[in-house]
Order: sequence, then structure tokens, then C-alpha cells
Amino acid sequence: MNSRNFFAELKRRNVYKVAIAYIVAGWAFSQGIAQVFPVFDVPNWAIRLIVLLIVIGLPIALVLAWTFEITPQGVKRTEIADAMPGSALQRKKHAWIYVVVIGGLLSIGLFFLGRYSASTRQSQASGLPAKSIAVLPFDNLSHDQENAYFAEGIQDEILSRLAKIADLKVISRTSTQKYKSAPENLREIAKQLGVSNILEGSVQKVADQVRVSVQLINATNDAHLWAEIYDRKLTDIFKVESDIAKTIADTLRAKLTGSEEHAISLKPTADPAAYQLYLKGRFFWGRRSGDNIPKAIGYFKEAIAHDPNYALAYAGLAEAYIILPAYAPANPRDVNPKAKEAALKALEIDDSLAEAHNALAQILFFDLDFAGAIKEFQRAIALNPNYATAHHWYATGPLQSLARFDEAIAEGARAIELDPLSPIINADQGNNYIMAGRYNEAISQIRKALEIDPEFGYADLGIGMALELKGDMTGAIVHFKRAHQLSDDPTALALLGNLYGKTGKTAEAAKILGELELLTKKQYVPAYALAVVHVGLGNKAEALRWLEQSYADRSGEISAIKVDRFLDPLRGDPRFEALVLKVFAPKNSGTEARAWSP
Repeated sequence: MNSRNFFAELKRRNVYKVAIAYIVAGWAFSQGIAQVFPVFDVPNWAIRLIVLLIVIGLPIALVLAWTFEITPQGVKRTEIADAMPGSALQRKKHAWIYVVVIGGLLSIGLFFLGRYSASTRQSQASGLPAKSIAVLPFDNLSHDQENAYFAEGIQDEILSRLAKIADLKVISRTSTQKYKSAPENLREIAKQLGVSNILEGSVQKVADQVRVSVQLINATNDAHLWAEIYDRKLTDIFKVESDIAKTIADTLRAKLTGSEEHAISLKPTADPAAYQLYLKGRFFWGRRSGDNIPKAIGYFKEAIAHDPNYALAYAGLAEAYIILPAYAPANPRDVNPKAKEAALKALEIDDSLAEAHNALAQILFFDLDFAGAIKEFQRAIALNPNYATAHHWYATGPLQSLARFDEAIAEGARAIELDPLSPIINADQGNNYIMAGRYNEAISQIRKALEIDPEFGYADLGIGMALELKGDMTGAIVHFKRAHQLSDDPTALALLGNLYGKTGKTAEAAKILGELELLTKKQYVPAYALAVVHVGLGNKAEALRWLEQSYADRSGEISAIKVDRFLDPLRGDPRFEALVLKVFAPKNSGTEARAWSP
């Protein structure tokens, strides 16, 4: 038989078709079992054995296809089948292929079933949501270690895009920063963060060239779901971040709405220099100590100077001004208008920016416009359901001040779910419990903040407040003193003075009052701090004078006047009740955009 006749015979005997069908079906079947069998704890050697048998079966199938034919009378040798009536053979000549193809389709079904159900079952078995992810810190592989801000910024930007997808649970960067990029104990980290999936990565930047390497891992079974290396120019970095976010959403089967897909595809600036300045601002914004917040403000302003239409830079500037009084001697009366101006400018450029709505909400809260604040917080959360800071500020802001404690605690719990290792979010959830009168729960919650950061003075302040309200004055004094030692916080000193005054230690209380009055000549001290010491000493008139000053300053403490247990001795006084009415009177905060002036 010459070669032409041989190949024609192969075709006549359906050997080609059987080969193609077998390969397709065998591949699909092997993929299916590789995905499904691990769910049922089938050992890997059994999976390898089946794959090996599939490979060995290919030449056997080809020999059988050459030698035999399926007919209505059953399986016959090809020579016998050829002698049978043509019509009878014709009806069954493709039967073998149909059987194999049907088997292949079933195998493909198993493959997709395994792919999309295995990780879900693993996650359900571990009690973790399947559509959940934490983005670990990216390694900085650049020779210039000053580019650390860039690696951290890329991680943050990918995380921010993922956070816009409502069908995903995305852990905030605050909780992931303590881990290195490629740790060995992924399963334990995932359990601590409450997620099923981990994204690891590295960034290398040389001049205007950037390499970003990422890999997505299912931490419940250590399965590598996806990996990619991107070599791009700096100007293309936003597309890389968007592509990574979309691929992760697809891999985890997260539903993506049209608005979400648009949001994660946006290019916030066309100016690479502005982008790098913005990343530096976020870098220092995340390190809330010393002069880092003023540094962040400086970088955000530089980014705006490079690109006056950079909405994210305005939003970052607004958020930096909002927290500045907590970390630097700044008066809210001076910085809050700057924060509002920056937030409004950001929204004028891009009204879909959750960070800007969140910043504006907090400023409206400081302006005592509770209805406006609630509206903006809800808008921010709708735009970015995974934005832990929005849930956090919403809880400790208008919800707490309006005595909507169940809602405040629920929002605080959501913030903790998204940022479980944040000391401030855990401590402020304890503050929600304090305002609700649930002191034992408050202490238990705040202790979690101290487990995360034993040197976090604000947590000691909260425990001191809860202990005092429970009647444990000795324990409260210990924690108030420790809070002041750790953070040099005037409010901790003031609450200590308040307690001294209420327990008859008037000399000690008066001494603390003198220290606070002297401190006001050097730096900003919340008027509330002096008011609360006067409350402890029984000086109602002076306490009310300082509370009026707190109202004029629009410091955050005055917003809690209705629920603050340390102001209870003033309740019933006509001047105090008039101040309460003034605080909660409807406000027109003027949220219209104004001309920007850096």
C-alpha cells in the first residue's frame, strides 16, 4: 500500500476523527478530574495514574478504530463491515465518534464544574467566602530603594480598583501591610484576614520602564489560580492595574456591573510625574506619625500642580487635612475649610470618586450637618462597598452622634471585616459600644486593638473610659495615665483630670487644668478637653463656655454632645440643652464647588 492509499484508508476508517475526538475528550477529562478529585481528597498519585492511562489509551484507540467498525449488528472487523449493505453501515459509521464526543463534552462539563466549584467548596469548608481577596505588599525589586513608595502604590492602586467591585470582599491595605510579599504561611494569613485568596506581586522600576509580576493563589488549598508578568512603560501602568483587577474578578467569578467595569478602567491622570507624586503622598499618608501627614499634603499639592484635573490627588489632600489635627498641632477651624474645598474640587472633576464623597461626608459631619454627612457616606459606600474608612467614619460619625447605636455597631463591624488588623477601627468599635452603654463588650473589643498594637495609647483611653463608666475608678486611672504617656494626648489628660475632680482629688484636677491651659499657648488643644475637666470640678459655667468654644471650632468632640456620658452632669441645665439644640439644628453647609486655591 503506497502512502497516498494509506492516508486515504486512515480517513475511510475514521482513524483521524477518532484521534482528534480522543485527544479533545482525554484532555478535557484529565483537566476535569484534576479540578474535581482534590475536593474529595483523592490522592495526587491516583490523578497521575488516570492521566497516564489516558495517554496510553490513545494508540490503543487508534488501533481499534483501524481494526473495527460499529454496525447495527454490533462491533465487526472492518473487512466484514465493508461487505455489509452500505445503508446499514452508513447509519452507524459515525457512532464511535459520537460516543467519544459525548464523553468529551461530559469531561468538559466536569472540568468547568471542578474549576468553578472546587475553590468554592474549599472556601466553604474553611468558613471563608470564596469571592474574597487580600493583596499582600509588593516586593520592590528596583535597585533604588527610594522606589519603595512606587511598589506600595501599585499594590494600593490594584487594591483600590478591586475594592470597587461589590461582589468581592477586599481587605484594606492597613491590615495587609504587616505581612511580607511572599510568606510561607499563606493559609494562616488568609484565616487571620478572613479571605480565601491572596495576590502576591513584585514591582521593578527603571527610568520610565516598569515590570509588574503578580500571582493569584487560593490560600485554602495552595492552588495557583493565575500568574502574569507585565513589562510596560510608566504611561501604561493604569491599564496594567485595570487588567489585573479584571482578570482577578473573572478568575474568582465576581459579577462586574457596567459602572464597576468603567470605574476600574479609568485612567486618573495622563501625567506620569503627577502619578508618582500622588503615590508618594499616599505613602506618607499611610504612615501616620511625626511629620508624615504634612509631607503627604505637600506631595498631593505637587501632584495637583502637575495635573490640576487630578481628582484623586484632591481627594487625598482632603483626607490628609481631615486627619491632620489628630497627628499634628493643627486647629480644625483652619484645616477643615481646606479639606472641604479639596473634596468639592475632586467631585467637580469626578463625581464617582468614593474617596472624595467620604472626605466630604466627614467634613459635613464636622460642620454638624448630619443629614448631609449621612447622604455622602452612603454615596461613598455605594460607590466602593469595600472602603473600610467610609464604614468606619460613618459609624463613629453621624450614626453614633444621633444615638443610632445598632447601625453604628453594624457599620463598625463591617469596617473590621474589611480591615481586621486596624488598631483604630477596632478601638473605635469599642467606642461605639461605650456610647451604647455596653461596657464589657467595649473593653473586650478594645483589647483586640491592643493585641494588634500594644503601644496604641488611644486604645488605653477607651478602656479607661469604659472602666470609669463601670465604676472601676482605680483601673480607669491606670489606663488614662498610660494613654497620656504613650500618645501625649490632651484628651487623655483631661479625662484623668475629670476623674480626679469627681472623686474629690480637686488639687490633682486643678493641676491638670493648669497644664492644659498652659499647653493651649503652645499648640492646639481641643476646647472639649478643658470643658471636661471643669465638669469634673463642678464648674458648670466654665464647662459650658469651653463647650461653646468647641462648637465654634467645629471640633469633632462637640458632635457627640447628646451621647457623651462624661457630660451627663450638665444635662438639664438650660444653657446646655440650648447648645444641644444648636448642635443638632438643620445646617446648610454650602457644598457647592468653589474656585480652587492651593
